[in-house]
Amino acid sequence: MAGSSQDSNLESSNASFDEKPIDSVATSEVAQSLLERRGNEIAAARTLIQALKAPAPLRDNLTFFLRLVRKVLAEYNPDLLTSFDTLLVEAIKAGPDDLSTTRAPLLLEAINAVLKVDSEKESLNAFLRFASTIDSLSMEDSVLLMRAFVTFFHLANLCEENYRVTSLRSREASVDSSSAEDPINEITVAYRQLIDECGEEEAKARLNRLEFHPVFTAHPTEARRKNVERRIRIISELLDERQRLGGPARVENERRMLQEIDGLFRTSPIGHKKPTPLEEADTVLNIFDTTLFEMVPSVYRRFDNWALGENAGCVPPVCPPFFRPGSWIGSDRDGNPNVTALVSRQVAEKYRVHVLQALAEATKEVSRGLTLDGISTPASPALANLWAQQVEMSQALTSRAVDKAGSELHRAAMRVISGRLSATIERNADLMYQNAEEFIADLRVIQDSLVQAGARRIAYGPIQRLIWQAQTFGFHLVEMEFRQHSLVHKRALADLEAHPSTAEKPAKLDAMTQEVLDTFRSIGSIQKKNGINAARRYIISFTQSAQDVENVYKLARLAFANEEDVPVLDVIPLFEQIEDLENAVTTLDQVIQIPEVQERLTQTDRKLEVMLGYSDSSKDEGPTTATLVLHKTQAALAEWAEKNSIDLILMHGRGGAVGRGGGPANRAVLSQPKGSVNGRFKLTEQGEVIFARYGDPTLARRHVESVAGATLLQMAPSLEQKNTHADVKFASLASELDKASKQRFLELIHSDGFAEWFSVVTPLTEIGLLPIGSRPAKRGLGAKSLDDLRAIPWIFSWSQARINLAAWYGLGSACEAVGDIERLREAYKEWPLFTTFIDNIEMSISKVDARIARLYLALGDRPELSEMVLSEMSLTRKWVLAITGNKWPLENRRVLGPVIRLRLPFVNILSVTQVHALSELRTRDDMLTPEERANITYLILCTVSGVAAGLQNTG
Repeated sequence: MAGSSQDSNLESSNASFDEKPIDSVATSEVAQSLLERRGNEIAAARTLIQALKAPAPLRDNLTFFLRLVRKVLAEYNPDLLTSFDTLLVEAIKAGPDDLSTTRAPLLLEAINAVLKVDSEKESLNAFLRFASTIDSLSMEDSVLLMRAFVTFFHLANLCEENYRVTSLRSREASVDSSSAEDPINEITVAYRQLIDECGEEEAKARLNRLEFHPVFTAHPTEARRKNVERRIRIISELLDERQRLGGPARVENERRMLQEIDGLFRTSPIGHKKPTPLEEADTVLNIFDTTLFEMVPSVYRRFDNWALGENAGCVPPVCPPFFRPGSWIGSDRDGNPNVTALVSRQVAEKYRVHVLQALAEATKEVSRGLTLDGISTPASPALANLWAQQVEMSQALTSRAVDKAGSELHRAAMRVISGRLSATIERNADLMYQNAEEFIADLRVIQDSLVQAGARRIAYGPIQRLIWQAQTFGFHLVEMEFRQHSLVHKRALADLEAHPSTAEKPAKLDAMTQEVLDTFRSIGSIQKKNGINAARRYIISFTQSAQDVENVYKLARLAFANEEDVPVLDVIPLFEQIEDLENAVTTLDQVIQIPEVQERLTQTDRKLEVMLGYSDSSKDEGPTTATLVLHKTQAALAEWAEKNSIDLILMHGRGGAVGRGGGPANRAVLSQPKGSVNGRFKLTEQGEVIFARYGDPTLARRHVESVAGATLLQMAPSLEQKNTHADVKFASLASELDKASKQRFLELIHSDGFAEWFSVVTPLTEIGLLPIGSRPAKRGLGAKSLDDLRAIPWIFSWSQARINLAAWYGLGSACEAVGDIERLREAYKEWPLFTTFIDNIEMSISKVDARIARLYLALGDRPELSEMVLSEMSLTRKWVLAITGNKWPLENRRVLGPVIRLRLPFVNILSVTQVHALSELRTRDDMLTPEERANITYLILCTVSGVAAGLQNTG
């Protein structure tokens, strides 16, 4: 998969389960009755589910949801159900494009038993039949059927999520609490290894460096609308509840599921309008409420429970508050005219009010449990002093607190603290906290008083949880990061120079220049209101020189009349294109000479952030070259940082797709070169990745523990040595792969008319019509070529065409040039970077279908370009399978492989529908009425949503 967000998590969450034997046939009553009721047609779908040997609970839930979807369709229109069954059967007969007796005998034999398919020729005939059937459908039936399959994909994804959750719970239940480590909690595993290799003192020092900094972005990669998400969450809760029910309660549970599935089917998968940046901020608020606020302190607590044993919750915590959430939503203005200075202020205020409300309510809730009187738990002198200050500050607040708490001083003081948080929301100058540090200081007073009185469990239980929440989210919820293109800064400075301002005659500046200046003013305003950490980072897209960094500091000074009003800024260069990555060290040598940078290095103990762009580097010279150059750049930057005594923090601009650095984040961390992580891992999280990783509390905790554990383990000397040794050993191989893959990739994208051809053979134009993000598909800086196209639609479009070119193109030719399979297999076994890269590409090509790809490529009438793509696809597939030793992609993944193959027949239906509709637009556009064009476009958008849901591919 080029997207691999949920699939990566599925694989990561169930790695140890892949080795367990799995029942060959499910025997659920639901599946059996389903087979009896619908006969041959639905038996084909059931057979596919059962034959793929996915875990029995997953198979049963998939079969269960297939039954419910069919019931909803039968109630809607029996003829629609007949069409659904017919298409599904033909798609199953057609199978994936690698279905043969030599590649998947068990699957083929199982389908043969029901459908009487006895040759590969029948598979091709079936593919042609269901393609012909789709072509014969009316527009109305096509739309309804696509919505039915989209509905099933959402439910299938829920089944997988549910399986991951129940598997994790089962594994946790089997853990021996007396063991030296918690094998389910990867932070404890990593810490134990650090202790073994470095000793306890050094291990603790490295633990205290730990930071995991996910940055949530509004990049338009989530193809489902919010109303659909809401229904999916309800169904998810019902599915989780179902496992504990029986009798009438189970019947009622199924009735409610049918109700929600019916609503899901009847809800258009396409939203009515693009969200505003202010609405996009709700994504962060939603995951904060759903998971983050309660999940993050539970991660800290789980580590403490292991590290401190029986003393956990009775002594000061060991786990540092390492989770540091950030956000680009409402502050990333690179190519997005909808993000203005005013919008940034509004989003920041939205975050501020929301987190303060959460902290105020949590504080009030803790106060309810502090029913400790002065006899059993006397107040400390410090608490008595705090109470005196509170009385002096507000008689009204303290009187109400005493009315509720009486002589329970800890409780009364905590109620006043909650009241002050509410006053902070209202900006009441007499009562408000100036910052989160003041709030935490008051909590420390109460905590210390409880400890002195012997109430240690309460002090290091609920009070500590509240402190952890305040340390993690502050009064800003997320650290907003501003971003703008370097060219915008150059243009603004040129405009200011051309139009000097005087006291008598203010300059008439370009609107964009004025907006740039207003942006710095908004940063200053946010810092004054929410604290410096709320908005101190400023990222420069397409940084090419130190001058780009200096320009930002210069513009910030010009935005203010008084120098003392200039906000604190950490200006972060973003190196994206290959040439800029290769010159990064030279650029940084000059950056650290800038006076403002030197001042910040002094203030921050020489911390410096640098961002690496995975998307544009991959689009620039291909995925293989980008992967190798990024790795080489990180190693060079780590060496440079050590030489210059810089505490380097690398930010990884990774998306969900393989072509954008996607794949399991924990494995990516472990493959990084020595010194490039150094206890801190920062990356962008976006679109479907946010929903998949943070939508469920159990899975969110697993993700955080997994990435944090990998970040900690990356500091282990043994791992550093392994990565360094492999990088040296396979340096010549990297050079050979780089050269051949780059040549092949550039040959394709530099072909005459490639950009126009790409826009014809993929739904690029139509994807731009999806109302899934406030940001346009192009930066709008004047370029009219492929260079100006954002990486997201580039990758999204190839994945929709079932080609996934952005993830693998050039690798096959590179391996062919090397020509030594044993050498490549050795690298796959010993070189973590290459292992991760090949595994991610194998996941991506498992979604590729050459038959469907040919249909899309035929739209372009450029057979020479089509042949280049198809031949490289075949070559890449051949070498990846040879390297991994698999007969078909993901054959050795006992969970992930079957799950992906299960989706393919369903996805193929939507893909063929999409390419037929695109063909109508491409060949008959001049003859279509506006209504016909609108209907075809809507159908395409429905299939785009469905393919994204089915493949988990969006970018």
